[in-house]
Amino acid sequence: QKTHLKSVCLQYPLCRLLNSHCFCLLKNGMGLIIFFLCAYVPKTEAGHCKWEEVLKDLERIQSSKDIDVSLYTANADEHVKCQELVMRCFFLETEVIIQECRIKNCSKTQDIWNIWKNGNESLKKNKLTSTKSEKCKECEEYEEKNFTEFIQNFVKVIQRDCK
Repeated sequence: QKTHLKSVCLQYPLCRLLNSHCFCLLKNGMGLIIFFLCAYVPKTEAGHCKWEEVLKDLERIQSSKDIDVSLYTANADEHVKCQELVMRCFFLETEVIIQECRIKNCSKTQDIWNIWKNGNESLKKNKLTSTKSEKCKECEEYEEKNFTEFIQNFVKVIQRDCK
C-alpha cells in the first residue's frame, strides 16, 4: 500500500490554521465537520492513471532475458469499444507468464505476479462494461507473439487507456 505524503503535508498546515486562527470553529459542530471534510476527502490527482503500478512493473520486466514464451497478443490499435476486453486478455496472458516463471525460476517472477495482482484488482473494481461486439476478438483469436512484442503491445494499450 502506498502512503500519500501529499495529504499528510496538507493536513498539518490545515491543523495549524484551525488551531491558531479558527480555533473558535472547533467549538461548534460545523467547524468539526469542515475540519474532517478537509482532512479526509480523498485527493484526486490530475493525470493519475489507474494502471500506473502495472506500467512500472512492465518496464522492469521488459528487458528480461529469461522469459521465453509465446503469448496471444492483442493489437494496441484495437477498436475503442474492445479496450476493456483487450486489457483483460493481456492480464489473462500474464498468468501464462507466471506459470512459465514458476517452471524456469525467472528473476522477475515477483514483478509479473504484481502485474497480475494489480491488474485483476483494477478490473474487479471496474466490472466489465464492454459488450462483446462483432469487432472484438477473443484472446485466442489474436496472433501469438514473443514475450518482447507482448510487453510492448501491453504497454501501448495501457498508455492508450491512461490518456
